[in-house]
Parts: sequence; structure tokens; C-alpha cells
Amino acid sequence: MTLLALGINHNTASVDLREKVAFSPDKLKEALQQLESHPEVTSSIIVSTCNRTEVYCDVTHSGPGVMIDWLAKFHQLSAEEILPSLYFHEEQAAARHLMRVACGLDSLVLGEPQILGQVKQSYSSSQEYDAIHGTLEKLFHKTFTVAKRVRTETDIGGNAVSVAYAACTLAKQIFESLSDATVLLVGAGETIELVSRHLVEQGCNKLIVANRTKERAANLAEEFGAEVIGLPEIPEHLHRADIVISSTASPLPIVGKGMVEKAIKARRHQPMLLVDIAVPRDVEAEVGDLNDVYLYTVDDLHSIIEKNREQRKVAAIQAEAIISEESAAFMSWLRSLEAVDSIRQYRCFADDIKNDMLSRSLQAIANGVAPEKVLAELSNKLTNKLIHAPTRAMQQAAHNGEPEKLSVIRETLGLDSIKD
Repeated sequence: MTLLALGINHNTASVDLREKVAFSPDKLKEALQQLESHPEVTSSIIVSTCNRTEVYCDVTHSGPGVMIDWLAKFHQLSAEEILPSLYFHEEQAAARHLMRVACGLDSLVLGEPQILGQVKQSYSSSQEYDAIHGTLEKLFHKTFTVAKRVRTETDIGGNAVSVAYAACTLAKQIFESLSDATVLLVGAGETIELVSRHLVEQGCNKLIVANRTKERAANLAEEFGAEVIGLPEIPEHLHRADIVISSTASPLPIVGKGMVEKAIKARRHQPMLLVDIAVPRDVEAEVGDLNDVYLYTVDDLHSIIEKNREQRKVAAIQAEAIISEESAAFMSWLRSLEAVDSIRQYRCFADDIKNDMLSRSLQAIANGVAPEKVLAELSNKLTNKLIHAPTRAMQQAAHNGEPEKLSVIRETLGLDSIKD
């Protein structure tokens, strides 16, 4: 059997092609059932996200061609359409690729943590449809352990590399605990939604969402348990906010210096953090001149992100070393299983010979043959039967001019350790 991984991702294929080979939830069950009944496949998992579609399977020694044909046929495409964008890996390279994917080293955003959850979900789906068994199942268990080790021993996921995450990380650095902080979110678009998600994950439970239309903000508020206000109400509520994160499409600033001055006085000069992610700015630049106010713009966040990207690259080198070590260890363990099977087979072979010869010897003694004669015959016949196969193998190696093979047989039999 051969471990095989093949697929396409954001580096090799266009969005259009990625959409064509993606497996929607309703197609996933059918695909895994097809693979389960495929004569060349014994075990399979499909990982399908917006940035990648990958098939991991344990196949016979037919190579990747059969799986490429299956993938194309399933999506009603020609092999020629997908072949230029496909990559495939076998054995240790397949194990290493899976580990890199699960650790976020093959992601669009280096080190992003979401992919591990997606890989785990793919594993659960494959379990649900009884498509994963044996070696492949062990590989995924090993991969989850490796991902945990990488997260523990490196800083691959410890530095913000998105604007939304950087804003939340900044807030956490200034306010040790976000559980007691009140956060005012200005806007209700995709960026603010991401910010909300990160804040809640960090323990924040006091959110106020201010938006031009309360209906859009209400959807966000319902998901995260936030309070909703309109943009004109910001001056009335600003003093309540320890942190303000703003991202709107307004052409003019929404939060002015005078507004913040009044809020600071009402707060009795307790510090306030304002993070302005908008372009053009939502917060007047002069706000940064006020005492007890920390103002960060999107440019400040980008400089933080760039620094963090460099730190993640260093962590990625450490992660690659761990993955190389762990994938090699997995394949060594896998090869050792083959040795176990061979040893078991050889022991059974020897036991069968022993039991047959012993039965005959006991019968001979029962028939009155002298025990000394029976034992001599037993030892001679047992020796001849056990050395027959290795003797023929050595003769064949010598006859074929294969000194290396002969040397291996000699070493296996322990002949090189016998002194003259």
C-alpha cells in the first residue's frame, strides 16, 4: 500500500478552478463512498476549503494516475484541465505535506490556526462515512499531535498578521484582561465582524456596536451579544468605552478631538485606546495629542503586522524542522510494522516445521524406535528444513553475481560474526 496526497490550492490554481473541484457537504458523502468502494483505495479523507481541495488516501501500488482520473471524473472535468494545477506526494512526502497543511505552513496566511480545525472536521466526516482506516487514520492522529507540538514549541501562531487580529492583540497588550473592558465597535462590516469574533475569543463580553443602519448592526449584535447604537449616539456613549475600534467607509472622521476630550473628562482620565482601521480615517489625527488617549491607525497596525510576519517566518523554520523529524519518525514506525508482520510469518513457518517434526518423532518413539535414533533424525531433518531457504537464497545470489544481496543474507544469518 502507498500513502498518497493530491490536490490543488491557492498557489497552484485560480479561484475558478478551485470552485470547480471543491466538495460541497452534499457531494462529500458521495465522494467518500465512491472512494471507499474503489478497488485501488483502502482508506481516504477529503480536505476541501476555499483555498484548497486535497485527497489523502491509502492506495495500491498503481500510483497517482488512478486518483487523478477519479477526481476529474467526479467533477466532470478532463484530466488535462486539472493536471497543470495538481500536485501529488507519496509516502513520507505525503505525511510531511499533511503536517505542513495542519500547522498552517501551507496557508495563504502563514501560521493561521483555522486550517487545523478544518482538517479535524474533514477527519470527522471521513469517520462518519466509515472511509478512513488503518495507516491513514494513524497518520491523521499523528498529525494532530504534531500540530499541537508546533503550536507549543514555536511562536508560529502567536503574532497577529491580519488587521482585525492585530487590533485585538493591541487591545490585549494595553488591557491585560479584556473580560472587564467595554469595547465600542464603529461600523458593522466584514472587518468589524472579524474583530468581534477575535474579541469574544479573548474573553471580551461587553460590546457596543455603532453603525449608520441599526439593522445591519443588529445582526452582528445578535451573534455576539452586543448592544446597538446609531452613529449619532456615539458622543453619549463614548465615555463608557475603554477601547474603540473603528472601520467604516465614511469619507469624513466620525470621532473628533472635542468628542474624545469630553469622554476622557467623564471617565476621570481613565485611559482609552482608539484603533482606527478605516481609510480614510474615522478618528481625527489630533485625538492622538490628548493625554490618557492611545491612538493607533491602520498604518501603525501594518508595521506591527510586518514585524510579526518576519517573526512567523523564523517560527516557520523551527516548525519545518519539527515536521521533518516527525514525518520521518512516522514512516520509520510504519516500516517497523512491516518487519513485525515478516517476523510473525517467519515464526509461524518455523513453528509449523517444529510441530510437524515433533509429531512424527513422538509417533516413531510410540512405535518402538529407539529414542536416540529418533532425536538424531529429528535434529538432522529440523536443521535441513530450516536452512533450506537461506541456503538456496545464497546460492542464487552468488549465481546471479549479486554480492550485496549475499552480504545482506550473511549478515541476517549472523555468519559475519562467526570467528574462524
